[in-house]
Amino acid sequence: MERAGVVGLQASPKGLRHGFAVGALVTGVPDTTVMRWLGHARLETTMIYTEALGAEAQAIAQRMWKPLVPRDLSA
Repeated sequence: MERAGVVGLQASPKGLRHGFAVGALVTGVPDTTVMRWLGHARLETTMIYTEALGAEAQAIAQRMWKPLVPRDLSA
């Protein structure tokens, strides 16, 4: 972990699991697939990972707005 530069809370099994789950969700892996990968019995448990803050939340917001195409309001 140290050689990879992973330090602090991220350098723990829980931190790695959180990073994996949030990374999967941010890149568009379906919620139900992440649920299965993490071994959760209920989707509500997996959805805890959607409560990301900081840079993670910004990445989610960017993904949401990216597909929108500006409309021509002059028509």
